[in-house]
Parts: sequence; structure tokens; C-alpha cells
Amino acid sequence: MAKLTAAQIRAVLPTVPGWKRQGRVIARTYQFRDFAQAMKFVNTVARLAERAWHHPDFTIQWSQVTLTLTTHDAAGLTEKDFVLAGKLDALAKPKARS
Repeated sequence: MAKLTAAQIRAVLPTVPGWKRQGRVIARTYQFRDFAQAMKFVNTVARLAERAWHHPDFTIQWSQVTLTLTTHDAAGLTEKDFVLAGKLDALAKPKARS
């Protein structure tokens, strides 16, 4: 998958509100009611990521989960990152605030 240009990233980033660009990655923190809800989300994300064969980095702090996406093979952001970001947001909507 081709790495997106800076202009392409600026154009697509608004389609995934809450995600912030940090150099070669996009990241978002989700806030949950408690640790159990955060871990339930993490496990659901893991299953989705495995099916998509595109794996985010996770940082878990009790009721907060930060996901970071990049396409390592492309050494930067690709369309694949933004597609997965949208799917992750859809998973979290009823459960999380950001």
C-alpha cells in the first residue's frame, strides 16, 4: 500500500475525528468507565486487527486505551490506517468518550 502524502493525510484526517497525527502515526485515546470495559475494548480491537492483518500499538492505563496506527511496511501512514481508525471508532462509540 502506498504511503500517503502530507496533503492526502490532511484531507483524510477529518474523516476520523479524535485521531491526531504525530509524525508517521495517528493516535487516539479512548476513555472507559473502568479497567474491565477498557480490556473488553482491547480484546475486541485485537480480533478486528487480526482479521484486517493491521495491528495498532496499545497503551493501557486503567480506564484509558491509546491506540497508535501506522503502516510499518510503508514507513508511514497509508489508507489502511484511516480505514482501521474508522472501524475502531465504530467499536467504541457506545462505550467510550474521547
